[in-house]
Amino acid sequence: MFGNDFVSDQVHLRSIALRALLGALVLFLLGISLWRWSAGRRHAGQESSAASPTYVGREQCAECHAREAEQWSLSDHALAMQETTDKSVLGNFNDQSFTKDAVTSRFHKKDAKFYVQTDGPDGKLHEYGLSYTFGYFPLQQYLVPFPNGRLQSLVLAWDSRAKDQGGQRWFHLYPNQKMPYTDPLHWTGPNQAWNFMCADCHSTNLRTNYDLAKNSYDTTWSEISVSCEQCHGPGSQHTAWAHGRKNSPEQKASAAGSSKGLVIDLKTVNGSWWLVKPDDVTMHWKGQPRTRTELETCAPCHSRRRPITSHYQPGDHFLDAYVPNLLEEGVYFADGQILEEDYEYGSFLQSKMYREGVTCSDCHDPHTGKLSPAGLNQTCGKCHLVAKFGAPEHHHHKTGSAGALCVNCHMPTRTYMVVDPRRDHSFRVPRPDWSVNYGTPNACTQCHTNKSAKWAANIVATWSAPNPQRGPGFVATIDAGRRGTLTAEQQLAALITDLAQPGIARATALSLLPQYVTSITFPAIQAGLSDADALVRREAIHALEPLPPRDKVELAGPLLGDPIRCVRIEAARLLAGTPTELLKGDVNASLERATAELIASEMAAAERPESHINLALLYTQMGHTAEAESELQTALRLDPRSVPAMVNLADLYRMQSRDDQSQRWLEKAIAVAPDAAEPIHALGLLKARQKKYPEALGLLARAAALLPANVHYSYVYAVALNSDRQTNKAVTVLEQAHKRRPADRDVLLTLITIDRDMGKFQPALQYARELAELAPGDPQAQQLLADLLKRGGQSRQ
Repeated sequence: MFGNDFVSDQVHLRSIALRALLGALVLFLLGISLWRWSAGRRHAGQESSAASPTYVGREQCAECHAREAEQWSLSDHALAMQETTDKSVLGNFNDQSFTKDAVTSRFHKKDAKFYVQTDGPDGKLHEYGLSYTFGYFPLQQYLVPFPNGRLQSLVLAWDSRAKDQGGQRWFHLYPNQKMPYTDPLHWTGPNQAWNFMCADCHSTNLRTNYDLAKNSYDTTWSEISVSCEQCHGPGSQHTAWAHGRKNSPEQKASAAGSSKGLVIDLKTVNGSWWLVKPDDVTMHWKGQPRTRTELETCAPCHSRRRPITSHYQPGDHFLDAYVPNLLEEGVYFADGQILEEDYEYGSFLQSKMYREGVTCSDCHDPHTGKLSPAGLNQTCGKCHLVAKFGAPEHHHHKTGSAGALCVNCHMPTRTYMVVDPRRDHSFRVPRPDWSVNYGTPNACTQCHTNKSAKWAANIVATWSAPNPQRGPGFVATIDAGRRGTLTAEQQLAALITDLAQPGIARATALSLLPQYVTSITFPAIQAGLSDADALVRREAIHALEPLPPRDKVELAGPLLGDPIRCVRIEAARLLAGTPTELLKGDVNASLERATAELIASEMAAAERPESHINLALLYTQMGHTAEAESELQTALRLDPRSVPAMVNLADLYRMQSRDDQSQRWLEKAIAVAPDAAEPIHALGLLKARQKKYPEALGLLARAAALLPANVHYSYVYAVALNSDRQTNKAVTVLEQAHKRRPADRDVLLTLITIDRDMGKFQPALQYARELAELAPGDPQAQQLLADLLKRGGQSRQ
């Protein structure tokens, strides 16, 4: 259920906190975004200054921009959220029913209002009025008002596609999961609360106004749907500028200057797309350098990310307000293709188009959101000559067929929410050979469903000019890093410093580095600290975790003043609790400022227990155990069934030698989640400290079996077995763990030691060679190999 490792018997709160974050991400993997936009554009209660622009509404915008307003009126943005009326509601409420898991829900109307009868938070049937529609195509959801200002999103949705496409029906968003009222994803729970989950991306100028003490919302918005000012920013100053021009035609600009009073000026810079060379077949930008303003305006709603501020304003740098997911296992495939509900931003960052300066409106009309009405290939043909790329010699399919559409090869779809296919925006060349080697999907077999990846790879290998079978990209490295192969460290270090590769991939490589710093990884980490890409800098800071405090300060201290917030707060997270004698010059003051930002970043999602778990980790790291305990109790108040909070609290009590309380919370966590390996492993360690060895062995064995991918659990279990003189069984467990993750040093060292002590010099020597290859600059590994070579030679004499 959760990720990351405990560290033997010396488990500390930070390792558990990382698992708490990953536990939250499980909900992502089930197709629901746990993280929303900021909890409001400004801190609750903070008023705008007289000089700050205010929201004026689309009616004022339409006075001068009637054409754009008309285009917008039929867009997805305009219909993102509406009050329930006969016009807005698409679902059939003519006394229709839907049954799943022995619960029959009924949809009906009464007094011109819309209702659903379905299971409530107590598991019993209740009747609920529906206040708002949410989205409209290819599905429409409905929002139910609940106490404390919450709006809950039904997981029973209306398929608004045409009937001949399988639509015009009620369906469940989780058709293959049983979802009793106790399930975290049940529609009545906090993980389906509109206020947190989705509100900011479906309305304009939304303020959640969450009250932590009351655990309640007083959510407001300027406009119910995504309107002009959600993208262009509050328009009062621009309106004043426009009225000034009308009243004084000779006035060319107002006091707002050349910006025309716009918070965000999305007008294209001077320049155009050109064929730079006569033989070019793809356009290149010629003119003023293109900005990322438009992309960063779209990114907050078109990315998988978490907020790090509660006062985001349109026009802010994206990474000052959010941290996007990297190419993480379970979220993206190893080659960067979308796996879970990743939206477009993370994919687009990987593309050549992004590096060339392409932006969203080069393909999508900014007001309708639609592509070129002339057709999909014509949209691509704006920059890629159709005569070249539209020819069968390029796409190898019959003209006019599905295979001749650019997007079907270069933007394959993946379906989310049962009926919503979305295209990968990394614009990649199909690589069925990668499917064979790394298990990634490919566009070829997505259409040729009766064929194998090997078949497709053989076909593609026969094509020429150009041959898609080119270069490994970063898939081999990310795959190696995920699996922990013997060569992963070298591959990851090379990817980190390869500036030709996307920044999001290089940042991912940093996140996959082993939990130690060597002569191989250190230069790459050091280079990452000064990288132009903020995501790379952020992950380079995180990679410094294993270093001594003095080195951390020397390397990460300067980044406490980084211009980008997501970098600053990661530096604060790393350096929190550093002894003051190591904080020379103004580093101490910089750390205090960045730590305050870090605390505020967690409070941007104050309604989430994960935020308070993270704060507990921070306070523990700073030595503030009372504050840490308070934050964990807050997490449990918000979610009494939060296993990560229970495990963290148990570990905090362990650190204070309060083993009885620690055991009580671990046992409670196991009762709530019997198959969660984490609390079982922690309880096994506690029993070992109490010298209750048979119980400890049983628990450690169970944890290792429940989560075999976590080789550290297997390692700890094997060490316990060896201590119990079950050496042969310990070796078997270690060998299996070594096969799963060959580069794990703890497993290798233990195998070497046990085999050596048993007089099995040949297997010990083989493992020592692997360790020496893994760490060529590690004197301990080299000395261990030399000693075994010497002892092995003596044993043969």
